[in-house]
Amino acid sequence: MKTYTAIVERCLDTGLYVGSIAGFSGAHTQAETLDELNQNLREVAEMLLEDGEPILQTEFIGTQNVAIA
Repeated sequence: MKTYTAIVERCLDTGLYVGSIAGFSGAHTQAETLDELNQNLREVAEMLLEDGEPILQTEFIGTQNVAIA
């Protein structure tokens, strides 16, 4: 089993969750709930993996807080 890191945000206009798999070109989707988003991301990744293991373009490192005075 392979595990990928997903980046999740919420669209302020639609209220939908938007997710993408870091560095995995084309692996992005949206959904009304986090559970649905996870399922959608799994389906997208499985579909993309049918063409073989992706060459990741980037690697997820983490997040940072940026303070503005």
